[in-house]
Amino acid sequence: MSSREVVVLSVGGVRFVTRASTLQQFPESRLAQMLSDDDREFKLVNGEFFVDRDGALFSYIMDFLRTLQVSLPTDFSDYQRLQREAEFYGLYPLADFLSQEHLLRPRLEILEVRFSLQEMQAFFRIFCSCTTTIEALAQQITVFTGQQSVQGWNSPSQKPLVPLPLERPSHHDMVFQCGTEYSAGDQFVARYVSIKPDNRKLINGTNVLGLLLDTLLRDGFRLISTRTVTSEEKVECYSFERMKRAAGLTIMVNQTPGSSGVAQTRRNQVQKGK
Repeated sequence: MSSREVVVLSVGGVRFVTRASTLQQFPESRLAQMLSDDDREFKLVNGEFFVDRDGALFSYIMDFLRTLQVSLPTDFSDYQRLQREAEFYGLYPLADFLSQEHLLRPRLEILEVRFSLQEMQAFFRIFCSCTTTIEALAQQITVFTGQQSVQGWNSPSQKPLVPLPLERPSHHDMVFQCGTEYSAGDQFVARYVSIKPDNRKLINGTNVLGLLLDTLLRDGFRLISTRTVTSEEKVECYSFERMKRAAGLTIMVNQTPGSSGVAQTRRNQVQKGK
């Protein structure tokens, strides 16, 4: 690679080395024109372009030019500053996208687990503000049922078990149960719960609750409160929260250099990811 194909920029004291073709992704931008025009904002010193701007934010500009994606960390908050930087460099499609800050900010997810014990059965109800989380949990949780004898009801291997579909009262919640109920003679109907990636089939409600709470904690949720909803029915409520990266935070850009339709294409892709 010749020296003319390599461009070195010092932005606010942070050094970046890239290809000229990367800076020319959007020909109308100041970064592309910098290579041929005399722009007083870009000083050529000892073969390096010096720019008196924020070097940390410029790393996101470079990432956008290299990948044609917008990728920001979950705790990112400087949307307006990064938008101003994009405008300074003449990357107006990126600036237009960053102006839609409400689509980019991570969202607070609230999840609630209600648990109750009634004789030999345990009942669970999970509610979450995010439907995709409920869908993911529905893929992890399986209820198995089968008739067991009194002597062997605590062993799921005695007879073949049949998986049951989870009850879904709405898109935001699910209901299931475990334990045993009387059938006839010395037979009981037993329900076991399995939660991936754990392979065990558990019938004890307290054990299922412990595994469920551990699964949520490993998935990034934080337990914020526990309370008894009704002491008569002994319904316990466990409340969780987590910050979830907004859907579509990383978006592929169907980029056509110099095209004014880039921003609209990107905006449509974000809305589909909601």
